[in-house]
This record gives sequence, structure tokens and C-alpha cells, in this order.
Amino acid sequence: MLRTFVNGKIHRLKVTGLQPMYNGSCRICPEILAAAGLESFERVEIYSLTSTARISTYVFPGAVPGEFTLNGGAALHFRLGDQVAVVAYRQEETFQGANCVLVDPTDNSITETLRYEQPAEAMA
Repeated sequence: MLRTFVNGKIHRLKVTGLQPMYNGSCRICPEILAAAGLESFERVEIYSLTSTARISTYVFPGAVPGEFTLNGGAALHFRLGDQVAVVAYRQEETFQGANCVLVDPTDNSITETLRYEQPAEAMA
């Protein structure tokens, strides 16, 4: 049976740009995407850490370090400076692990990358 598990997560990312007239999606710094194991055009959930906003969209690489720009309708749910968690999921029979990238919201630089793993006792 397939279950849905975390594929990658970016935590405490700060919104640096809003472009409501653009045709949808969001742009995230390529270094952060790679560290989290996220691919261009992958579906993500964005959960605000500063309001109740929660949306689904897709990602593609930003142009500059630290960039996190929300476009189209996604831009209407957030404000500049909001902090969010960006999470992608995958379906598999058992959890195979995922990266969680912690960022410094002052400049969206990577502070730490954690590896989510199945606890050893759960595998026994």
C-alpha cells in the first residue's frame, strides 16, 4: 500500500517578493531547493508560520540567493516578511527519509540541513 510521506522541507523561509500579476507558482533560491531535494515544477504545500495561510502550488528556481517570491494567486495569501514552511510529499510503501532545510529568515541562508529518518525501533 502506498502512503504519503515528506519528500523535503524548507523551514522558516521568509517571503522576499510578491508578484500577484504573474502566472502562478513560486520561486525559491536554487541552493535551498537542492538542499531540500526539491525539483523544479514539483508540487509543494506552503504553510505560514506567521498567519493561518496554507496553500498548494509548484516551485521553480529563483534567480538570486535567498529569493522566495510568491506569484499569482499565492501572492494574495502572504505578506512580505512572512515566514513559512515549504513541504513536498511523495508516495511510497515505507518512509525512505527526507531532508529538512532550516534557514535563517533574516537572509534566507541555510543554517542547517537535518535528515529525517525512520526511527530504528520502527524498522524492527
